[in-house]
Amino acid sequence: MSWEMVDEGWGRRAVEFATLSEPSACREYVAVHHRLGIGAGDRLLDVACGSGLAIELATVRGANCAGIDASPRLAAVAKDRNPDCDIRVGDMGALPWDGETFDVVTSFRGIWGTTPTAVEEAHRVLVPGGRLAITVWGNVGKSPGAWMMAPFRWATDDKVQHQADMVSLGRPGVGEAFLDGCGFDVAERFEVPFVFEFADPETFARALASTGPAYEAIQSIGEDEFASRATELAAAHVRDGLALRGEIQLFGYIGTKR
Repeated sequence: MSWEMVDEGWGRRAVEFATLSEPSACREYVAVHHRLGIGAGDRLLDVACGSGLAIELATVRGANCAGIDASPRLAAVAKDRNPDCDIRVGDMGALPWDGETFDVVTSFRGIWGTTPTAVEEAHRVLVPGGRLAITVWGNVGKSPGAWMMAPFRWATDDKVQHQADMVSLGRPGVGEAFLDGCGFDVAERFEVPFVFEFADPETFARALASTGPAYEAIQSIGEDEFASRATELAAAHVRDGLALRGEIQLFGYIGTKR
């Protein structure tokens, strides 16, 4: 799939993704920024920046931020959230910045085992000794919130297999070898907090439908069927007076440019 096609899945409900789905990633963003020690004057690029919430949080810490996403509609939301930041639409495998421009590059579940050129490009735009931080799903199937991602498997078998290939970096040793091969010394592999939270089954279904993997399932079973089945699935997990909540295993890697 070409990078221009990303908008078809991720951009079609950009505002719903920004307001219903992405807020669940706040713990992830804050934890990684804290681990990196992001602060005043850091030149930070967020790759696959989506609707720009991670950039907004890094800016609050004093960083000078830029971002890139393949979806024009998500990038528009990111720019609206971060009007003073350099937000661009483009291919993370061909970053439109000069070499040695940034101190830090982050990518939150945006760089996968199927996208090595993105890591090579991150290496190019980092200063010597600059750091790359990425997050990747761990063992989703054994996570307490695994049911929340089950609808992604309603896609066709080839799409489900591709999803599995993408998250291979979460396996022990795989991510370290991947980053080492792209010119990074991996300082650490660490668990990152990630919790999906939604007010009710209907909100869960709408939030999930705004994501790319859900779009692949929708292509397989249809929009109405996806909404109905996702709502029914979530209804079985309703807790009186409490949000729908599910923790998903997530890992982070921090690598230093050699």
